[in-house]
Order: sequence, then C-alpha cells, then structure tokens
Amino acid sequence: MGQSVWKPMLWMLILLVGFNFFYAYVARQGVESGAVISYSRFKDELAADNIGKITIKGNAISGEFRRKVSIADTTSGQRGQRDVTKFTTVKPGIEDLDLMAELQAKKVEVTALTTETSPVVSGLLYLLPWVLIIGIWWLAMRGVKGQGPGAMMGGFAKSGAKTYAVSDRGRVTFEDVAGMESAKLELREIVEYLQDPKKFQRIGGKVPKGVLLVGPPGTGKTLLARAVAGEAGVTFLSISASQFIEMFVGVGAGRVRDLFATAKKSAPSIIFIDEIDAVGRSRGAGLGGGHDEREQTLNQLLSEMDGFDPHDEVIVMAATNRPDVLDQALLRPGRFDRHVVIDRPDWRDREKILQVHTRKIPLDKDVDLSVIARGTPGMTGADLESLVNEAAILAARENASTVTMEQMERAKDKVLMGGERKMFISEQEKRITAYHEAGHTLVAKMLPGTDPVHKVTIIPRGQALGVTQQLPEDDRYHYSKKYLMNRLAVALGGRVAERVVFGDLSTGAQNDLKVVNDLAEKMICQWGMSDRIGAMTFRRGEEHPFLGRKLAEEKIFSEQMAWLIDQEIAAFIKEAELKAEEVIGCNRDKLDALVEVLLYEETLDGKRIDEVLSGVG
Repeated sequence: MGQSVWKPMLWMLILLVGFNFFYAYVARQGVESGAVISYSRFKDELAADNIGKITIKGNAISGEFRRKVSIADTTSGQRGQRDVTKFTTVKPGIEDLDLMAELQAKKVEVTALTTETSPVVSGLLYLLPWVLIIGIWWLAMRGVKGQGPGAMMGGFAKSGAKTYAVSDRGRVTFEDVAGMESAKLELREIVEYLQDPKKFQRIGGKVPKGVLLVGPPGTGKTLLARAVAGEAGVTFLSISASQFIEMFVGVGAGRVRDLFATAKKSAPSIIFIDEIDAVGRSRGAGLGGGHDEREQTLNQLLSEMDGFDPHDEVIVMAATNRPDVLDQALLRPGRFDRHVVIDRPDWRDREKILQVHTRKIPLDKDVDLSVIARGTPGMTGADLESLVNEAAILAARENASTVTMEQMERAKDKVLMGGERKMFISEQEKRITAYHEAGHTLVAKMLPGTDPVHKVTIIPRGQALGVTQQLPEDDRYHYSKKYLMNRLAVALGGRVAERVVFGDLSTGAQNDLKVVNDLAEKMICQWGMSDRIGAMTFRRGEEHPFLGRKLAEEKIFSEQMAWLIDQEIAAFIKEAELKAEEVIGCNRDKLDALVEVLLYEETLDGKRIDEVLSGVG
C-alpha cells in the first residue's frame, strides 16, 4: 500500500481522536469532577444533611459535602479508604419527584445547567464530520494525483516490483554463478548490448527483446538474471508473476503498464518476471472466458513486449519450469526471442557450486568436494546450498571449529534420504525392514549394469522405515531398456524378499510399486520399448496444466490399444519380478548374511556391503 494511502488514514485517525476529545469536553462542560458515588449513597448523605451544594446538568449531579466522607479507594488499585469533599453521581432513568423537595428541606444550594450547547459549539459538532470527510477525500486525491489509471484504488495498480540499483554492495556477477557456461555465454550478448548498444546498431543488429530461462526449480534461474543485471550495471526490476493478479478486475493489466513505465524511465534496464507461467498460460485453455483476469494481464504483457511503443533499452527476462503451458504468442520472435535452458548441473559443475557455497565456511583438510559432487547426482544448486548449510549446522551443534568430511556425508544423507527419526520399532518389524532393504541391495549388486549401492540403512529416515541408496558413477543422459528393466527388478527386490522369507507381503512396498508402475508406463507409452506395441507414443500418464485442455484433447488411441498398454505394463512388471525372485532364490545365503549384519550395524556403506557379500561362499 502506497504512501498516498497511509497519509489519509493517519489524518483520519488524528481527526477522529480529536473529535472524540472535543465531544467529551463539551458534554462535561459545567460539571465539576469529584469522587464517583452511587445515587443511593447520595440520597443517604442528603438525608443526613451532609450535602452543601450541587450542580445538576441533565442526569449528572456534582457537588460538595458539608463534612468529609470516607469512601473506598478504587484509583490506586489497593484496598483502603480515602476522605473526599466533592462528589459526582448520576440520576437513574426513573424520575425522582421528591428530590427537589428534599433539597429545599435540607437547604442545599442548587445550580441547574442546561444540556443544550451553544450555537457555536453546535455548529462545530455539525460541521466537523463534513470537514473530516472532505479533508480525507482531498488528501486522497492529492496523494494519487498523476499516478495514472487505477490510482483511485489506493495504489493497487502499482506493480510493486523490487528495484535493484547499480551498487557494489550485494552486486551479483557471473563469477558468483558456478557452472552454466553455455547459458552464461548466451546471456553475455545481452550484457554487451546494454553496455554498448551502438556496437550492434551500427550493423543493423537487434538484441533479443526477451529472454526466457527454462529449467527445473533450484537450478539458479533467478541468480543468473541478477548476474546479468550486475554485469551490465543497469537497473534491475524483479517481480513475481503472481503479484500481477489481484481481487480487482483490471489491476493486473495496470500493474504491467506501471512496471514497463518504471523500466522505461530507468532505461537501460532489465525486467525480471519470476514464475511467468502464473500469468502466461495458454489463453482459452481453462474454464474461464476471454475476460478472465489472467488473460487480460497476459494481453497487456504481450502488448507491452511487442506493441506500438518500442522499448529497445528495456529487456524482459522471465523464468519458468513449465514452458509447455505458456501461450505461443509469448514464445514467438519479437517477445521471448531467446530460450536459455538451464539444466541440472553435472558433477563438474556441482563441484564448482560447492566451492562457491563453501567460500565462507572453514573446511577440514579431509574434505574432498569432488567426492561430494560425484555422490550427489541430480542435485540442483539450491540442494547443494542446503547440503552445505546442514553440514555447517552439524558442526556448530558439535562445537567443531571446522566442517569435516564425515559431517558433509551426514548432511548429504539427510538431504538425499531425509532426517533420522527416533521411533520405537519392534524386533519383528525391524527384521521385516531389514529383509526388505537387503532385497533391494542384493538385486542391485547381482544384476549387471545397475547403479552402485552407496548406502543401506534400517534407521527410519523421512517417511520411510528404511532406505537403500544407489548413486550412479557419472551423470546419465541415455537409459537403455536393459538398464530400466534391471531398475524395475531392484525396486521390486524388497517386496520379493519379504514374500520369499516370510511367505507374506506388507505395506512397506507402497512407494516401490508406485515407482515401478510409473516407470513401466513411461517405457511403453513414451519411449516405445514394448515389442508388441512398437515405436508408438501415447499421451498417457502425462500431467495436464489445464482441465479444459484435457477435456478438449482428442483421444489418439482406441480402447483395444488401452487394453494392450495395460497388458504390456503388467508384463514388464511381472518380468522384473521374476528376475528379482531368481536373484534372491539363488543367493538366499547372502541375503541372510546381509540381514544379520544390517540388524546389528543398522547402516552399511558400499564398501561394507561388498565385505559382507564376499565373506559368503
């Protein structure tokens, strides 16, 4: 809420308080203050001939006693009595007809005051509310004058974007962004243009008007945008797309106009819109019509980015992790010309990211960041920052002066597998968990081409009673059918081990079954790995951004094909289950040995697992 709204509210409060004080002063004018007594006490003192004089104004009576009277002290908060000579009381609603006769009989000096106020005071009481209303209106109009459309709504049409001016303090550059070399290379052209536009204009070149940063959450899209602003040394306006949407119709479009107007005044500048999919989703795909507030906001954004008014020195950057739901008009050349994909870092970039996050953290000599980087596949920059922070917290909790490798490993396990939970588990349930996790481990060790087992534990972590962690030796970008079938078998190894050993099944495989079904469906419907179906893809199991798009989507396969897909999913899962049964059946002695050690030590790393399995003939 802008300053123009707070000022009228402050003046309103001051005038209301002043009005209340003035009205209270007029109401009490002519009535002397004194100790408050009950009306019955007043009548008793009058009967005892202890009332000297009184003043009557309406129902209020004040006066003086002939002799001092002791009354209860209620002002100090303590029990006691005090002597008073003046009093105040109020007549009850029922008219006391005998009061004047009693006062005359006791020879009390009576003064009567009228309850009517003077014409001047009455006029002030009548005019003051109008003065209050007109004054507030004038202040509000003065505060919003010249702010454009929507200003009368108390500044709701102001964009609310945060402005980061050029300064060395808190400045982010490309040196602060580890990895992402290809993305930084593409964005350096934006920096060079903002620093020297004539260099491109001399040969007729035009810089991209918009840059869309695409990548999973936590990969550093916002940080990269701030680095562009820091390198170029220009004003950087940052806003979340959800800030455009309000409860009032038309506010979103007004905020877009205000955002671009502010950017043009500060040109050259960069506008950064985070999570642009909040307003940039495809038009006409939802249940709302053409007058939907999000669509109005999107239309205004399209107009500002490539409309009649040029903004060559204002570059729009946006970030999203859902580019598939964006409107095609946003993605065309002239608006978001350049799409920069920021993927999850590989282990080399992860090592550089860890080096950035550990700059201000004292590390022990035994800490090897390359080992941590290789053991954290799939982690983003945000995940690695959380890992380093968890390690620092562990070191501080243990009063250590440096962060050791052991603490880094524990922090990595916490981030990857969840924190340890202290809970009581019976011996039978612990044995079931041990066989379940040992089943995963044994199948993973016996089948060729699977990812190495990094750690297995039966200590409850996160929402699981036990965890088997596999980490690839290097980052993977292609997955063969053989590798994926072995992965299905590893996921089913725990369930198969329970059935082979106990002759029964438990609920512990719930998450495993979900992983297996999702993976098998993708293998058949998206990657064409079924021999019976062949090289065909189907939109099955995909996430749909809109209910409307899903309802309007044409079905591209028949009921017979749907039945065949179900049959193939079941066949893939059955084949993987038989493979896991074969491995466990042929290596039952190794399974039992692994369980016994696991029950005793609770957590085994990859080296210890190899020792246990090699010790069984």
